[in-house]
Amino acid sequence: MRIAYFSPLPPCRSGIADYSEALLPELARHADIDVFIEDCEPAGRELRERVRVRHWREFEEEQARRPYDSILYHIGNNPLHVYIYDLAVRIPGVLMLHEFNLHYLLADVTIVRQDWDGYFRELEYNVGAGALERAAGVRRGEIEPDYSGVAMNRRLLENSRAAIVHSGYMARLIRDAGFSLPLAGIPHGVAAPPDEREAARARLGLDHQPTVGAFGFLKPYKRIRSAIQALSRLVPWFPDIQLLLVGEEHPHYPLRPLVRELGLDEHVRIPGFVGLNEFISSMSACDVCLNLRCPTVGESSGSLLREMALGRAVIVSDLGSYAELPDDACIKLPPGDIEVEWLVEYLRALLNDPGLREALGSRARQWAAEECSWAKVARQYAAFLKEQGAGGSPDCGFQTPPGSQSAIRNPQSEITREELASHILSYAAGGPEIEGYVRVHLNRLVRTIEITPPADPAGGSVLEMGCYMQITPALQRYLGYRQIRGCYYGAAGRSDFKTVFSSRGESFSCWVDLFDAEKHPYPYPDAAFDTVLCCELIEHLYHDPMHMMSEINRILKPGGYLVLTTPNIAGARALQALLHGYHPGLFHTYVVPKAGSEADPRHNREYAPRDVRALLESSGLEAVRLETGWLEPEDANRYAQVDRLLAQEGLSRDLRGDIIYAVGRKVGPLRERFPVELYTSF
Repeated sequence: MRIAYFSPLPPCRSGIADYSEALLPELARHADIDVFIEDCEPAGRELRERVRVRHWREFEEEQARRPYDSILYHIGNNPLHVYIYDLAVRIPGVLMLHEFNLHYLLADVTIVRQDWDGYFRELEYNVGAGALERAAGVRRGEIEPDYSGVAMNRRLLENSRAAIVHSGYMARLIRDAGFSLPLAGIPHGVAAPPDEREAARARLGLDHQPTVGAFGFLKPYKRIRSAIQALSRLVPWFPDIQLLLVGEEHPHYPLRPLVRELGLDEHVRIPGFVGLNEFISSMSACDVCLNLRCPTVGESSGSLLREMALGRAVIVSDLGSYAELPDDACIKLPPGDIEVEWLVEYLRALLNDPGLREALGSRARQWAAEECSWAKVARQYAAFLKEQGAGGSPDCGFQTPPGSQSAIRNPQSEITREELASHILSYAAGGPEIEGYVRVHLNRLVRTIEITPPADPAGGSVLEMGCYMQITPALQRYLGYRQIRGCYYGAAGRSDFKTVFSSRGESFSCWVDLFDAEKHPYPYPDAAFDTVLCCELIEHLYHDPMHMMSEINRILKPGGYLVLTTPNIAGARALQALLHGYHPGLFHTYVVPKAGSEADPRHNREYAPRDVRALLESSGLEAVRLETGWLEPEDANRYAQVDRLLAQEGLSRDLRGDIIYAVGRKVGPLRERFPVELYTSF
């Protein structure tokens, strides 16, 4: 089997270069390999004895002369992979996808080359025309590209024959984004380096000092600031503790000012980029290694595997591919607001207990040796590449969770309530107040997604009014919408590009437009959306709800849907309140103003189900769903007194839940601007 292999090689400063240098000698036992590089000549003579190293410009002529059995493209998110990306989108092959998010790479492919038209074209191809407004601001130098929110990988994944990934998490990201190419799950490889702990500590001038290390390019998402903040809290217990931060510093992520501010100059060492031998030696000197990520883009870490192969106690973030590591081989740190507190407690436990560190490190070393040897990894590569060269194969190397391959296209019946609830809760990590609200309303939020019509297979457009970004990510993940917009109350003419992060390290971004829903014309063309969500909003309107309904009719496509939810003033809870002499409204009280700001809006008018039906029909919408539900399922059994009264009077128990859920389908233009059921003319 002849393989065309594309990857940077050392001395390029790249983890992928180190990865390929380790993999290629083993893979060469199974295939005849030409490695195509750019301008960074490999330093290792041993590698040149195993494979042919050629300039990438020679590839197309060689491929035309004598086609390769397989083409393997290593794709990373940095400038070293620009030439590989250019070829991969033109000449399909098998990807080794080291990261899911490739936005930095696409910026190098386009923006760095001053190809702004190309950047706009790729951005629109990936997420739709709605992102172009922000892109114009990027070109003017006003803001940065949305690196974390837009993955920019669609063209590459659509044009490739197959892909190799290191984790089930990466596979799920690919499947959930709607891509169906064959996948292989092959673990990141590692060779157990010699553990020269005492020599390494002597080289660094360390004696008995407790030593913690973090390794690799010191990027923001590696939570280095959290490590430094945790260190400041550990100094009273460990007065001579040392933190080694070994790797190239990020130019826009200064760490030394924080070190000085916290008075930690004697405790933190930042040597910068070092050679591989010194890199591994510094790991050997550590008692505990940190390998944190949040957010994650699906990457696996070569430095983590080296730390585990050395038998070091390792603390990782409990998300993404890291969550798949054996529970007995590392400590998994919950990401979120109290990350530093968790880190302090785990480090105290490990630094105080050498036996615990040794047991954890021993299990890590054993797992790395059994699962991640380069010989085993190379055999898996060779088998998958051979299968693809023979005409393809199904996914191999991991079990894809049921339904994940087409999760973004699933009809509602295939979405479990548990999965939806877990996903929505994961985006409630903005603090106790937000999480508390979401937990109280979780049943309503889940039901809202369940009743929302999914996008058609080509994707669709949706507007969420009153957008809090709580269920918005689910519109993409579970219902397949590709063009998602939000709107909220505010000064007309302003739009904010918002990004939210989940506790699992995932992210979601969209534009949120500001205007007054019952006064202003909406900033969208006619027939702009397949679906509009108006959830827990209409009860806040004071002046003219039919202005909102008429604008919704205008911006909906023919046959498009409105999903509307609102509290039920005619529900059993309201009737129970009246029977006991209380106001029947759910949120009728006035709100105490906060200093320096306006009071939050209370409910101005709560609706009965017949009111909602009148709203829909007056607005040219056919009511295809009208039901009520409960904040908590058990609430349905709380109003026995009301049940008895309704039965005694021969009145229906239907539509007596706390919340009205309605879905209307656009069947024509606005029918009545001021319906008599809702408006009075004096």
